[in-house]
Amino acid sequence: MFIEPNLRGERRGWIEVICGSMFSGKTEELIRRLKRAQIARQKVEIFKPNVDNRYSEEKIVSHDANAILSTSVASATEILLHVAEVEIVGIDEAQFFDSELPYVCEQLANRGIRVIVAGLDMDFQGKPFGPMPQLLATAEYITKVHAICMNCGELAHNSYRTAKEDAQILVGEKESYVPLCRSCYNKEMEK
Repeated sequence: MFIEPNLRGERRGWIEVICGSMFSGKTEELIRRLKRAQIARQKVEIFKPNVDNRYSEEKIVSHDANAILSTSVASATEILLHVAEVEIVGIDEAQFFDSELPYVCEQLANRGIRVIVAGLDMDFQGKPFGPMPQLLATAEYITKVHAICMNCGELAHNSYRTAKEDAQILVGEKESYVPLCRSCYNKEMEK
């Protein structure tokens, strides 16, 4: 995909959302799309919430250790301060942003910017997570990626928390979460 001018010579913007469970390849897909845009010499800015510093303060890093430079921000509206003269904005870990993120993405798309957002669509309890439902409702393109269930090997779309913590936000990796299919997730939640 690329930003093409319409008949009036204006750039067209849109929102793409990449969603799924933990370990499904969301960040990997985001990085792939952004690197392709950079190869095409498009002007790209990349953001992540400053709460996610698992691998790096200044990069988005996938679980497979692929990385791309990014800017950590404290709030969604802070993104608007860093996007002069860009064609593409990438946003990782969207579920950790505040409720202003859908508004920010709409503003960027309305300016003719391609916005690519990646995030968990559901939390560890299987409930819609943060601003993701509104982003999914307003996006022109949605890609749902799946992990592999750690119990049975089927496609997984749930992030089951193994750590004994009730807070909705717990930034973690394999020590805190495993991907599970619907059936295995439901069995674990009944225990």
